[in-house]
Amino acid sequence: MARATKFSAIIPRALFTRSISTASSFAVKLLAAEFPPPPTPQVSFDLADTERLFASVPTSTLLRSFAILSLMAAGPVVDLGTAALRASMASGGRLLRPAALAAARATVHRQFCAGEGAEEASLTVQRMWSEVGLRSILDYGIEDAEDSAACQGNLAGFLRAVDLAATLPPTSVIFVCVKITALAPISLLERVSDLLRWEQKDPSFSLPWRTHSFPILCHSSPLFLTPREPQPLSEDEEQELQSALRRLSMLCDRCVKANIPLLIDAEYSSVQPAIDYFTYWATLESNKQREQPIVFGTIQTYLRDAKERMMNAVEAAEEQGVSLGVKLVRGAYLTRETRLAESMAAPSPIHGSLHETHVCFDTCASFMMEKVSKGSGAVVLATHNVHSGQEAARKAEELGIGKDDEKLQFAQLMGMADGLSLGLKNAGFRVSKYRPFGPVEQVIPYLLRRAEENKGVLSTSSNDRQLLRKELSRRVTAAFVGRALN
Repeated sequence: MARATKFSAIIPRALFTRSISTASSFAVKLLAAEFPPPPTPQVSFDLADTERLFASVPTSTLLRSFAILSLMAAGPVVDLGTAALRASMASGGRLLRPAALAAARATVHRQFCAGEGAEEASLTVQRMWSEVGLRSILDYGIEDAEDSAACQGNLAGFLRAVDLAATLPPTSVIFVCVKITALAPISLLERVSDLLRWEQKDPSFSLPWRTHSFPILCHSSPLFLTPREPQPLSEDEEQELQSALRRLSMLCDRCVKANIPLLIDAEYSSVQPAIDYFTYWATLESNKQREQPIVFGTIQTYLRDAKERMMNAVEAAEEQGVSLGVKLVRGAYLTRETRLAESMAAPSPIHGSLHETHVCFDTCASFMMEKVSKGSGAVVLATHNVHSGQEAARKAEELGIGKDDEKLQFAQLMGMADGLSLGLKNAGFRVSKYRPFGPVEQVIPYLLRRAEENKGVLSTSSNDRQLLRKELSRRVTAAFVGRALN
């Protein structure tokens, strides 16, 4: 009763109840009208009981999450905030930059990141494991290196992240994450991607530096980004390519020694073929003769060619006796991909509707889980979609995949879809939260993508807000009832 009484003093009941009931009623109506929910599969976890769902989460944490996610649902507010943040980074102004960073640090960075340094991230990981029972995917939040010197410095940061993960309780961290754009210059990745796209157009095109035959692209892959035959890599570029591969090899070796798997993120289309080349190169180097993969690649299912590329990679891995690790996501570069295609008067590489993306994700998830049930490969289902989570849980039970099987894992971003994470965890599945860390100015690209995802009444956080509102309302009611009884 003491906690409930203390909470009731924070905010008047009438004001709180009115604000949380009206803040998203419009969003709920739109969601019901525009996106009628699909049939709910019968599964072993339920998000309706928010008291049980959020039992381990303090009220202060729920309030902060609800406030930030509700604020980010206001599109004009987010547009203004992101514009100010971008302007401050570009101008380097003495007044605007510190103010923008301070605002980001107190809001989106705190919501979506584990901290600014390794020590803070370590405490966050341990607290989330001990208090809530959620594991972590540790990500040193750096991307988009411009030159070799930056890449080398980034490598040192990723190696420290692996060393940090190795010092934490072994069940609290199950992956370390990396973006290839942090280990290889963007210009090199664009050149390699162009050459791989042209090879897809013309199989007779020679790539003397290519060291493996894993399929990168497929018949349905968009090739409009390479309209003409590119020049071969220069000698300096080939040397830089080998240097970048050595950096990735060093990171993989450190992960093997620490027995901590490495997730390689997908990024945007202009460099994704090169990222896949690096990923499969590392897969062949590190996953041979291993039942549990050490290297996982990422498939973005909002792309039209996602399913075909994934199935081709799985087939190649099976033929070569390599354990393939796949992380499935919907994708985080929607605006960038759409604008790029429009600028080139080309069809978008993104599915034509949200429904098609959902179907693609669920189909790919089902395919990979069937492989897991037969002892081939491993999958991380990184989804914020409740229906996808429920359907995957149902499929896992149907296939007899044990809930403690390391080859099937679920993941969500820190600060998002906490209800789904806790529901899956309470049902016994292995669940992790993706926890980037680093100084605010370093993780701005990541934070801007989260702002884009959560913007507007139909954003990906709408279900999060509904669950938070329901639980906060229940706690307010309980607090006043308890106060009356006392």
